[in-house]
Amino acid sequence: MPSSGQTRLLHLDEMEKLDKTLFRLEQGFELQFRLGPTLQGKHVTVCTNYPASGEVFDRHKFRTLSWHNPTGREDDSDKYCKLDLQISGSYQYYFSLGNEKSGGGYIVVDPILRVGADNHVLPLDCVTLQTFLAKCLGPFHEWEDRLKVAKETGYNMIHFTPLQKLGPSRSCYSLADQLEVNPEFSSHNKKCTWSDIGALVEKMKNEWNMLCITDVVYNHTGSNVYMRRELICWGDSVKLRYGKKPEDCPYLWAHMKKYTEITAKYFHGVRLDNCHSTPIHVAEYMLDTARKLRADLYVVAELFTGNEELDNIFVNSLGITSLIREAMTAYNSHEEGRLVYRFGGEPVGSFVQPRLRPLMPAIAHALFMDITHDNECPIQHRSAYDALPSAMIVSMACCATGSTKGYDELVPHQISVVSEERFYSKWNPAAQLTSGEANFQTGILAGRLAINRLHQELGAKGFNQVYVDQVDEDIVAVTRHCPNTHQSVVAVSRTAFRDPKTSFYSKEVPEMCIPGKIEEVVLEARTIERNASPYKKDEHFINGLPNFTVELREHIQIKDSKIIKQAGTAIKGPNEFVQEIEFENLTPGSVIVFRVSLDPKAQEAVGVLRNHLIQFSPHFKSGSLPDDHSAPILKTLFSSIASKLTLADLNQVLYRCEAEEQEDGGGCYNIPNWSPLKYAGLQGLMSVMADIRPKNDLGHPFCDNLRSGDWMIDYVSNRLISRAGACAEVGKWLKAMFVYLKRIPRYLIPCYFDAILVGAYTTLLDVAWHRMSSFVQNGSTFVKHLSLGSVQMCGIGKYSCLPDLSPSLHDVPCRLNEITNEKEQCCVSLAAGLPHFSSGIFRSWGRDTFIALRGLMLITGRYLEARNIILAFAGTLRHGLIPNLLGQGTHARFNCRDAVWWWLQCIQDYSKIVPNGLDILRCPVSRLYPRDDSSPQPAGTMDQPLYEVIQEAMQRHMEGINFRERNAGPQIDRNMRDEGFNVTAGVDTETGFVFGGNRFNCGTWMDKMGESDRARNRGIPATARDGSAVEIVGLCKSTVRWLQDLSKKNVFPYHGVTIKRHGKEETITYDEWNRKIQGHFERLFFVSENPADPNEKHPNLVHKRGIYKDSYGASSPWCDYQLRPNFTVAMVVAPELFTPEKAWKALHIAEEKLLGPLGMKTLDPDDMVYCGVYDNALDNDNYNVAKGFNYHQGPEWLWPIGYFLRAKLYFSKLIGPEIYAKTVLLIKNVLSHHYVHLERSSWKGLPELTNENGQYCPFSCESQAWSIATILEVLYDL
Repeated sequence: MPSSGQTRLLHLDEMEKLDKTLFRLEQGFELQFRLGPTLQGKHVTVCTNYPASGEVFDRHKFRTLSWHNPTGREDDSDKYCKLDLQISGSYQYYFSLGNEKSGGGYIVVDPILRVGADNHVLPLDCVTLQTFLAKCLGPFHEWEDRLKVAKETGYNMIHFTPLQKLGPSRSCYSLADQLEVNPEFSSHNKKCTWSDIGALVEKMKNEWNMLCITDVVYNHTGSNVYMRRELICWGDSVKLRYGKKPEDCPYLWAHMKKYTEITAKYFHGVRLDNCHSTPIHVAEYMLDTARKLRADLYVVAELFTGNEELDNIFVNSLGITSLIREAMTAYNSHEEGRLVYRFGGEPVGSFVQPRLRPLMPAIAHALFMDITHDNECPIQHRSAYDALPSAMIVSMACCATGSTKGYDELVPHQISVVSEERFYSKWNPAAQLTSGEANFQTGILAGRLAINRLHQELGAKGFNQVYVDQVDEDIVAVTRHCPNTHQSVVAVSRTAFRDPKTSFYSKEVPEMCIPGKIEEVVLEARTIERNASPYKKDEHFINGLPNFTVELREHIQIKDSKIIKQAGTAIKGPNEFVQEIEFENLTPGSVIVFRVSLDPKAQEAVGVLRNHLIQFSPHFKSGSLPDDHSAPILKTLFSSIASKLTLADLNQVLYRCEAEEQEDGGGCYNIPNWSPLKYAGLQGLMSVMADIRPKNDLGHPFCDNLRSGDWMIDYVSNRLISRAGACAEVGKWLKAMFVYLKRIPRYLIPCYFDAILVGAYTTLLDVAWHRMSSFVQNGSTFVKHLSLGSVQMCGIGKYSCLPDLSPSLHDVPCRLNEITNEKEQCCVSLAAGLPHFSSGIFRSWGRDTFIALRGLMLITGRYLEARNIILAFAGTLRHGLIPNLLGQGTHARFNCRDAVWWWLQCIQDYSKIVPNGLDILRCPVSRLYPRDDSSPQPAGTMDQPLYEVIQEAMQRHMEGINFRERNAGPQIDRNMRDEGFNVTAGVDTETGFVFGGNRFNCGTWMDKMGESDRARNRGIPATARDGSAVEIVGLCKSTVRWLQDLSKKNVFPYHGVTIKRHGKEETITYDEWNRKIQGHFERLFFVSENPADPNEKHPNLVHKRGIYKDSYGASSPWCDYQLRPNFTVAMVVAPELFTPEKAWKALHIAEEKLLGPLGMKTLDPDDMVYCGVYDNALDNDNYNVAKGFNYHQGPEWLWPIGYFLRAKLYFSKLIGPEIYAKTVLLIKNVLSHHYVHLERSSWKGLPELTNENGQYCPFSCESQAWSIATILEVLYDL
């Protein structure tokens, strides 16, 4: 069936050879090839032999597909090339890296079968096939009467064994001449020709709605054609030797090609006989020939490889549509039921899958046969009573089904393909039958018609969900369920694998519970014995057991059933009816089929739910009902309700981890026997459902919880309703939808709960992106998903994290305090990371906020919120510094040297990115501490414009900062030694470098303080980085350059800073300060390749040349020379400090030594204290690692990789176009790891750090603000 609008994605990965994997697709599907993580950022070419539009298929002719990149440049997450699949067959694809083939595989596109004069579609799952041995059909003029038996019993496809002249062995498969019709079909006055057979096939298609297929035998012949031969079993059969190609044996190839063309011309499909022993290259060539004549060729085959991968090689190479599977392989009814479940359909209550989804490996489509013409006779093998129930069980499979002529007639022996010479019986509807005739009194024919009709109806009406229930050792109940109408058909079959005459079968049959309302008994049938003369093998006609027939009744009410004793109704839940069936006559060999609907109230609720879901997908139109009594809120489209939400509201609706929720008096939902969700908002649920949905894992504890009660459902809506405002409206809409959800049977709740949430969630994401910058709106999937980190990290809790802004500032968001009922400010604050740094005093950090602000807030377009955060922190300036831990301003710790410079960098970025961004310089700042020793002042006590606060920070640094932290001692830091509480910072007047710190404190981002008494590292910083840290020098240079520029343009009123020297004031202009840093930086920070470099103070400490030092003037001089990734920050913010060639060399060394899969090693692995595994819980006597002492001594942190890649990008442009192009590819390749991590992470974030080589670190934050921000900045630069 052409299913328009369906797209499948096939992700390509390096060296992935999938020729043993089966990918099945339908005509009308679009297939997109996308780059997997191993190929992103590489030159990949995809080739296929699927023909271009208007071309003819040639297996050996490959063409290159062109790439589409819908968002243009920044990354390869959305880049694809595609095929619009319109022609059935098997096609190959491969992909190359440069000139090297890297991987490939096959896709198999199903044919569309059509029957009737009007050519209506016959879906593959509706096929009911019957095999006829051609030689038993008799003279051609009698065929119609014999084939009519199949027509009247509801088959829609005939499989003929070969119709060619047979060899002396009389085997149906030993062909004397592949091109000649068997002369036995001709009568004395009429020769039977291929066109006669073709005319009958055409008549059967148009008038009887039946298709015909026949065998092609390629691997042996019964003829005496001259060929190289090798004898095989049947006396007159020789195995054919084709050689490798047509030229090796031209006569044979041409002969067999002609044979194939005759077959394809007259028949709708072929059965590949002995497929597993036919040379694949021969079968490929012949089937290509056949498909040229008949594009939608139905190809079936039986494979005896016993190995699915091996089967797939044949299915892929030959484009086999259906593999024959045999019910006779089942040794008991339980196994027969398992085969039904295995060969088709989804579980009942399966999730609705999106139209655009990954292409999943499949198992071959099945043609499931109760018996094939090669099988032993089931009557001998099992019993005559089993024919009907086993036929029923097979027919309930959601695939093609089939049987062999003789099974329905209860022929008690195998009809031999070699020795059988009698003819089949003809159809005669009259009551009295003579020898060689059949009608509905014969065998199980009457039952077969009902069974075939049912199979075709279930396939045509979309009953594609299957449930198999083993009721007891002989009874199998198979349910076929339609996911649109939720009607079910339940077939209960009592098999008879043992003969009831000689084996014991209990009279007691277990009661059955059937959920829903039984509309009717579709059919009930019992195999019964009747008085007839005993079976005697007829001499002329193939006959069956005369003493068995079927007692059949169709479309009756339960009360009229002869198999059911009584049916009671029990109520399982408020809207769940279960009918309890007590049987009295379900004898071995009986079947009963129920048509079951949902209880009327549940049916209505499902219809209304589907009606409200149409706004999210047209899939829900079928089975929907108008809603006349719904809650008023449901009359509004959800998109309109969602459009009222701000990004801060979306943080509440979508995210919030356990700690954030607890602070507001709630918590995340905990799934019993599993784990709590990561988020209280919808993302928490969506992360779990994204794993469950594609696999239809309905047994997952999440689904169990939904089926068991309404707790999760109520949690989702009530949590939002309690929040008031626009969030509450979303909650009310969900609650109104859930009213209907609670009225449907519990087994359907996971599927519809998922559908409601998927619809709401995707709408909410669209709203989020719509609220952001055009960079995000027009960005790739990767950019969009990263930008959601901004929604995840930026929120407003019950208690404000930021100090109040000046009352004279415009556009400050406010709310009413729930307790005091007074107006209070409610600005968004930025969490440093989830879950550890998300609430209370540990949520807001100066350094983390301003490293993340550009990526998460400025380039996503959240300008007002960014302004408020910049101004709130400006208000806390004290001693010329911005706090490390904000503590709402009143509990701030001013123990870091770098936060103030990151803050200044953000003001510069704000002024450049935001329209009229320089206006921020004149915004009022309310100073919390007007003087260093002030107690905290209420907002508005002392306001000054931001430019004055900036000037104060610069001035104080030039004067020198020296103070002792307030409340110094264990009450604010239980590990710090006394000297560590003394904070110093200043500027070296000769070099212009900012410096500071001492060996007992750590004032930069590498701030791990020793905590172990056992290892004797308590109170000692692992990485003091005192002196002039390279990234701070870079940030200072960037600020000084910017202020110099602004003062030139008279936008900033100060031209420099003043200091007292020898008792008199001296001004150092920003221009002068800028030149000092410029003049000294490379001289003092670059480790020269020249061992005799006069600028090198400690040549004996140099162990790597061509790098930039991590610091200058450290109290432990060897620390200056450690290779760390911090210099890349300076490269990005102040690239003018670096000579491009030297910068490029240093970046190359960093790439070789520090670059990991997701992050940058924080220390050179050649360093003696390097340790790449961070374990904060480990306490031993190893000084270097105890209590996580190596936090920044090796583990791979993510945020520096953003700066590393941006530096590479910047300098590669200066080096030249070829290097630049290579760098872009490297960046895309590195970022593909982040994309994969982000997609797979249930937190939907990027971690703080990983252990060495990208290994998971359990002590890391799962989602870290600056990690997401700096990766987003790389994409922005691209």
